[in-house]
Amino acid sequence: MENASIVFPAEWSEQSGVQLTWPHEGTDWNYMLERVQKCYVNVAREIAKREKLLIVCQDENKVREQLDDVNMANVIFREVPSNDTWARDHGAITVFVEGVPYLYDFTFNGWGMKFASNHDNQITRELYVTETFREDVAYMNLLHFVLEGGSVESDGKGTIMTTSECLLSPNRNDHFEKEEVEAFLMSVFGAERMLWINSGYLAGDDTDSHVDTLARFCDEKTIAYVKCDDENDEHYDALKAMEEEIKAFRTTDGVPYRLVPLPMADYVEEDGERLPATYANFLIVNGAVLVPTYNSEKKDAKALAQMKIAFPDREIVGIDCSALICQHGSLHCITMQYPEGVL
Repeated sequence: MENASIVFPAEWSEQSGVQLTWPHEGTDWNYMLERVQKCYVNVAREIAKREKLLIVCQDENKVREQLDDVNMANVIFREVPSNDTWARDHGAITVFVEGVPYLYDFTFNGWGMKFASNHDNQITRELYVTETFREDVAYMNLLHFVLEGGSVESDGKGTIMTTSECLLSPNRNDHFEKEEVEAFLMSVFGAERMLWINSGYLAGDDTDSHVDTLARFCDEKTIAYVKCDDENDEHYDALKAMEEEIKAFRTTDGVPYRLVPLPMADYVEEDGERLPATYANFLIVNGAVLVPTYNSEKKDAKALAQMKIAFPDREIVGIDCSALICQHGSLHCITMQYPEGVL
């Protein structure tokens, strides 16, 4: 594909659908399965109102029974084995090569070999061979490289934003130096530049600081990011440093980004461990933005108001994701969007 025109579409581009990989008894959700499935149903309902919903599951009939008040005309089921449910990280990343949609299938290794991923790694290939996607959609095997969808943000215009903590993790692609990682990703994604965030983290996060938990493109000139105002919070210094980095970023026009700070979520703890609640883990869908909330009246309201500033032309929909953070993820982590022309 050397010299080919490659576009890595932004999440706000028109979509054909979104993938969810459904929680089942064989996942780490088993101890709280009913609670988390209710959250999945709420997410599914909002997606299926607006576009197709691809549900990867173990038992279609069991999932159908759960889907109360969901637009079933937009739902596609595929029964495929899975270790876990984080579609953002095991799902295909879609690019357009000379206008043709390609599904990039990278290796997912359980965020640096922390968790089993043998089944999750085969989902994209299985979806492709079972003709889940449109006829003209192509498949690209990139399994020699470890990459999760939550670790890269695209503005659709040639800029990728990421974190060095994740992409340079020794348990992912330790045979690559930073310059090699950058050159490879710019090549396969048709990017002209990469914005590297070197600071910022969330306690309880398993991903080595995925960018989608910290800072997000809202359009090609706007970045929403997590801001911590509490000097006594353990995140204060790291997120302050991250904020300064983002303030120094420039658009392709050479001007500072419009920045929309999101509140640091209230402290949530389980078994003595802080959970990684974040409002940055939102999902953009056709006509709307689905925003995780955490049963925190003031912070939730502030986050939703800030999202309306970031996305004035979209409906802002809050969804309680306090169940998801019990396994260290949130709304964006459980989804993967497919651009128009794919599903």
